[in-house]
Amino acid sequence: MELTKLVLLAVFAAFVAGCDKQKAAIDTKTEATKDSIDKTKDAVDASAKEAKKQTDANAVIDKANIEAKKVSMQAQLDADKKKADAAAAAAKAKIDAEPK
Repeated sequence: MELTKLVLLAVFAAFVAGCDKQKAAIDTKTEATKDSIDKTKDAVDASAKEAKKQTDANAVIDKANIEAKKVSMQAQLDADKKKADAAAAAAKAKIDAEPK
């Protein structure tokens, strides 16, 4: 009877030890997965931060290009206006120069 108890106790101990190893392995795998997810989240955050920074830089460049185009077009329009004034002045001078 004593031997049976010892055998049962040994089997139970082996079973419990096996279960503990499996549970420890599951816990280890879970922690590794969580760590991997956390690292991925950090990488996504860093990537998004860099993308926002680049977008802000691109916005500044785009605004500067828009402003430069506006100034250029205004300068062209001012030149066209002066050209029209000069053409009108020349036409008036031609009329004044003709004999009456």
